[in-house]
This record gives sequence, structure tokens and C-alpha cells, in this order.
Amino acid sequence: MYRIPLALAGTLLSISLLGHAAEAHPVRIGVITSLSGVAAPSGEQMKAGIDTWLRMNGDTVAGRKLEVIYKDDTGAQADVAKRLATELISRDKVDILAGFVFTPNAMSAAAVADRARTPMVVMNAAASTITTRSPYITRTSYTIAQSVKPLAEWAYKTGSRRVFSIAADYAPGHDAHTWFTSSFTALGGTIVDSVKVPLTTIDFSAYLQRIKDARPDAIHVFLPNGQPMVSFMKAYKEKGLDKAGIRFLGGEGWADEDVLNAAGEAMNGIYTAGFYSSFRPGADNAAFTAAFAKTVNGRFKPNFQAASAYDGMTLIAATLTRSKGSADGAAFMAALKGYKATSPRGTVSIDDKTNDIVQTIYIRRIDKLADGRYGATEIDRYDDVRDPAKPN
Repeated sequence: MYRIPLALAGTLLSISLLGHAAEAHPVRIGVITSLSGVAAPSGEQMKAGIDTWLRMNGDTVAGRKLEVIYKDDTGAQADVAKRLATELISRDKVDILAGFVFTPNAMSAAAVADRARTPMVVMNAAASTITTRSPYITRTSYTIAQSVKPLAEWAYKTGSRRVFSIAADYAPGHDAHTWFTSSFTALGGTIVDSVKVPLTTIDFSAYLQRIKDARPDAIHVFLPNGQPMVSFMKAYKEKGLDKAGIRFLGGEGWADEDVLNAAGEAMNGIYTAGFYSSFRPGADNAAFTAAFAKTVNGRFKPNFQAASAYDGMTLIAATLTRSKGSADGAAFMAALKGYKATSPRGTVSIDDKTNDIVQTIYIRRIDKLADGRYGATEIDRYDDVRDPAKPN
């Protein structure tokens, strides 16, 4: 019988542990997003935000590789998202679900994540109720109520008293109208009229005539990202609502480069509320936008979806570090408690009670820049904003 010297035994044990660490399977992150269809630009932003984080930080956290698996939901397709979430967990053995451009898709995947006790990081979908569907869900984007309430308060503070509200007829649009109305009227303002428009609407001329006839001093608008926004702004300009003194109040997305470039002069002087635009000052955003440009070969600038996807990866990495590499649902969510980080958007944290994001909401004016482009200028801010739809 041979005895191994104590020092040698310790060395062999260290080698063995290192070997086991090296053999640890990667942390698999299943990202469900829109990579085709009309929402493909949103999915491309989300993917580029994730890829930019990997470019800047590498693909190893707490001794484990990060492996990102992308799945295309093709748009607002709740059944497709549910099927993809099921496949990612049961077949691809992902440890974490992430992504979600659309609220219905996030809602359907939430049930799958809850049954499997799999952490789920929502990187866009903004209906308040999503994070209430499971204790394993957190979010790095925003809620509609979180941005609309400060917008309503700012509008009243700066002189608006009579507002017409127009919103797309789906859950986030309903949230936007409800929270703007309740916040604005609580201060003494009046909603002179409101209308819900079909989600696919791109011809707004009749609605804008109705708004003009109502003679409000401002309009509050919530529409899906992209072409609907561009079409609305062009009609807003053509109908002369700006010349009639009806100021524009919009939420997230109206300061995105694609909307600014496509709508052009019609954007000049409008006001928006949100957590991120590529025009944000500061070193953190400068580093992010520079790395993002390399990721996409300069084809486009990051929007709020890219920033929240980037922050989603920051959250995942920090939480895995605190959990010592464990992506077990209970361990991951326990390690999430007390999360706080710097971001291209400023400082963010996660509310321990709701698992939802706490952040600064900026009021921005769209101005013509020296180079002839249009950009967002931050003119006011509301710090440490929680989702007002949830009890604190």
C-alpha cells in the first residue's frame, strides 16, 4: 500500500478540480427574438447588443463559457414563442431564456419558464404584468408605465393642459393610454379625446384630422417601432399640427436613428421620454457605441433595444458570478438580489420585490444637429423610477 505525500495529494486534487472546471458545460442562453418579418430590425438590434457585450467582455463567466442560441419568432407570434421556449429548454437544454421583442411572446414563454424553473431575462417586451407571471423572470428594458408617467408629469409641469391620446390597440398601447391619462388627470390636466388604432396602421391622416379638429395643446402617441412612427410623423407634419401649436409627446423609440432619418424634418422639436438613445453623453455610452459600430460594421446605431440586450448580458454575467456559475433557477434569482450596475443608459438596478428594472427616464427634445441630422437632446430627467404599476 502506497501513501501519497500530503503536498502531492493537494497538487493532484487541484489538478482534478481544474479538470472538472474545464469540463463544465457552457451556460446556454436561448434568445427568442424577431429575426425575420416586419420586426426584424428590432431583433437585429437585440442580437447586436448581445454580440457587442460579448465583443467587449468575452464569453467566459465564473469559469463557464457562455453559449448563445438564437431562435426566430418571426414577429408577434405567441404560439411560436411558446413552442421555441419549450424546444430550447427540453431539446437544447438552455439554462436561461432571454430576448422577447413582443409582450404576447414573453407572456407565452413565461409559462414555460415557470414550469421549468428556468431564469428568463426580458430584453424588450414592456407590459407591466410580464414579471408577475413567474418568480424566475426579470427585465432589463422598461415598462410602459415607467416611461409614460414621467412624460405626463413633465407635460403638465411645462404647460400642457389639454391632451389628445392616440395609441396602438394592443397591451402596451393600452398601458400607455391608461398611465398617461391617470397621471395627467391626477395633476389637473384633461384628456380631450382618445383613439386606439389597429396595430398594423400606417395611414394616420383621418386620425390626425380628428386630432386637429379637437384643438388640444398636445398629443400623446404610442405606436409600434419603425414604419408606423415614420408614417405618423410625416402625416403630423403634412396636416400642420406643428404649426397649429399642438406639441408632440412620445415614448421610447421616437429618438431611434432609423425613425429620425426616415421622418427627417417632421421630427424637429418633438418631445420623447425614454431610458436610452445613442446620443446619450458619457464615457460608458461612448465605449458601447464604438464597440457596437464594429459589431455591425457601422451599418446602424444602437437603439434602446440594443442597450437593454447589452444590459441583459451584463445582468446575466454579474448574477452568474455571484452564484458561482450556477444557473439553477432558485440560485440565479437569489443571486440577482441587490443587483446594481452602470450602463450606457446610466445607473440601473433591479427591484428586489418585483424583479423589474429601476432606472432614469430622460425627457428628450429632437433637434437639428450641426451636421444636418436630427438627434435627441436630454432636457430633463427622472431618477430611480420604478414601475408604478407594481406596489413598492
